[in-house]
Amino acid sequence: MSKMIFINLPITDLARSTAFYEAIGGRKEPKFSNDQAAMIVLSDAINVMLLTHDFYKGFTGKPIADAHRSSQVILALSADSTANVDATVEKAASAGGKADPGPRQEMGKLMYERSFEDPDGHHWEVVWMDASAAERGASAFEEA
Repeated sequence: MSKMIFINLPITDLARSTAFYEAIGGRKEPKFSNDQAAMIVLSDAINVMLLTHDFYKGFTGKPIADAHRSSQVILALSADSTANVDATVEKAASAGGKADPGPRQEMGKLMYERSFEDPDGHHWEVVWMDASAAERGASAFEEA
């Protein structure tokens, strides 16, 4: 089995957050969802665990940050095309998120990136990268 990632996010309104992530293309997994948490499947390897604050507190003794006011992590998802980047960000904005809290990054034919925040302020980037640029790595961007 390949490795999977489970991103645990503290959220203030489970129904609102579930609807948001479904609107941007996620699928709720009922087997791991209840009135305190919802598992949202983004791909075969990426899952977002939406946890109410009370439930989230059971996993850490640290205070929960207000993602509208501070940043701890920026999460990034790949996209198949620049059009898919735009579509994902627009879906996020239409579903109650915020489009482009970070700067757009347009690197010609090499890379295109936009971002969004979910209703709780969690910052996500959506990135398309040319396959040959990805294969060459950082040198592709130095040559551009």
